[in-house]
Amino acid sequence: MLDGQVVLVTGGTGSFGQKFVELVLRDFRPKKLIVFSRDELKQHEMRKRFSDQTPGSSLRYFIGDVRDVDRLRRAMHGVDIVVHAAALKQVPACEYNPFEAVLTNINGAKNVIDAAIDCGVKRVLALSSDKAVNPVNLYGATKLCSEKLFVQSNAYAGREGTRFACARYGNVVGSRGSVIPIFLEQRRTGRITVTDPSMTRFWLTLEQGVRFVLNCLEEMHGGEIFVPKIPSMSIVDLCQAVAPECEVEYIGIRPGEKVHEVLVSEDEARNTLELDDKFVILPAHPWWKMENWSAGKPVPKGFRYASDTNPQRLSRETLQELVGTVDEVPVSA
Repeated sequence: MLDGQVVLVTGGTGSFGQKFVELVLRDFRPKKLIVFSRDELKQHEMRKRFSDQTPGSSLRYFIGDVRDVDRLRRAMHGVDIVVHAAALKQVPACEYNPFEAVLTNINGAKNVIDAAIDCGVKRVLALSSDKAVNPVNLYGATKLCSEKLFVQSNAYAGREGTRFACARYGNVVGSRGSVIPIFLEQRRTGRITVTDPSMTRFWLTLEQGVRFVLNCLEEMHGGEIFVPKIPSMSIVDLCQAVAPECEVEYIGIRPGEKVHEVLVSEDEARNTLELDDKFVILPAHPWWKMENWSAGKPVPKGFRYASDTNPQRLSRETLQELVGTVDEVPVSA
């Protein structure tokens, strides 16, 4: 689907962005692949990582911030597909810097939408998070607001305009700020800290996340929130898999943290369809055509897709295999 297309990824120097670029360059032949980010050092390091690319490579680097709509318009000129991955995603940082979280995660989403419509981009897929469901922290609230913006912006774009959709998934093994790299660092001291022993989380790898996004880009009609079927694991089992020899200290749940995460809520179940590998949450708007996903099966009334009741569990052995991929994540991600 990406062959011959001009593709732009915001937040392109982050964990997701770098894996996205790696897989797209490996599996597709885009006319141009644009990395849009605000950090020149990370772009420099990324150039070195992909230094085997020839001078005629499709890869381009564009310094800019999603807070700057004029810069986004310039970057999106002639672009066919946008993947919006730029965000402030650290929960404590968003709590301490709430205005900054709003400016990037909400205003930045609006700017991406405006620029995409103005430049005639064909498809935009925005990355979301399980924390957007029934949010208890500011990061989750900003991602919920972002989802609403992207879904409803299909009405702004009109019948033949830009199509917008979202991909919502759980924790990524080894991503920047995730708990696994923290546990691996703490393991050296012989003691790891856990907030609540009953906690559970959804997990997937960076590559699984990128491939899910690529599939959603191909299948989207506009207005969907895509949710992959992924395994869950308790934090206790996670500790045993990552640092079985370490002492565990329970420090209490942190502000803005949930014991369990939810990817599809009971209220969203009314508009949710189940497929073999994912759930598709449809927009509750009159412009939406239900026949777009006629192959999907409606979920039962009161359905809830949560990490504590998820029937798909991640075994310790599988996680130990996945943890080996953490070392592959670039330091600058």
